[in-house]
Amino acid sequence: MTSALKPRIAIPVPHSGDPAYAERVLPQYEQAVAMAGGEPVRIPLNESPEQVMKRIERCDGVLLPGSRADVDPAKYSAVRDPQTADADMRRDTVDELLLQDAYNMRKPILGICYGAQILNVYRSGTLVQDIHSLVNHESGRKVEVAHQAKIEPGTLLAGMVGAAEIPVNSSHHQAAERVGDGLRVAAVSPADGVIEAVEGTTPGHWVLGVQWHPERSVELDEPSRAIFRGLVEAARARGRELVQEFESVR
Repeated sequence: MTSALKPRIAIPVPHSGDPAYAERVLPQYEQAVAMAGGEPVRIPLNESPEQVMKRIERCDGVLLPGSRADVDPAKYSAVRDPQTADADMRRDTVDELLLQDAYNMRKPILGICYGAQILNVYRSGTLVQDIHSLVNHESGRKVEVAHQAKIEPGTLLAGMVGAAEIPVNSSHHQAAERVGDGLRVAAVSPADGVIEAVEGTTPGHWVLGVQWHPERSVELDEPSRAIFRGLVEAARARGRELVQEFESVR
């Protein structure tokens, strides 16, 4: 672990089949982590599980970014909707390795958009495969504020952003439906009830998934910066704990 240095945050490459997209969006996540005091660590999607595990065992936290893919509905026992995009099996494999390690070692997890969805499915939750709403959840990166997100009182997210509602951008057509084991709703879209954030319920394990893209707005608003600071600070604390736990069994 790296508690004496910058916390290392593992970030999988967003998509295995679209390198131009991945190279365009990945630097935003890396910059957001660096601004918060962390060290972003790219995790390739073309390595063996053993190679991936060697990379991530040296990381203190996990950031699961967005993707152009959708989670395979078979993973949550659903019939595929025609609007559901193809899955990215390489990305899924790496995400599941990252989540397994993070849950085993209680490393902090931040899922963004697709990352929040794969987190929910990994915890045996389900997804709305195609949102039908008057609210435009697919407004895209050119719209700085798509709608509001109502933050649930008493949540981890509420403590970070310090507001009952925040304006968010939006680029998704899916969202959590049944919330997974050990997760709870942390935010909703007040106009239509779509789940906008989930978070972990296990004491001492920092877990958050948001449907919007705070990496796009870290230079514009404090709530976005607070989310990445929360991840990095939790990773720094967990890194120190893991060093102590390792030293105690030597």
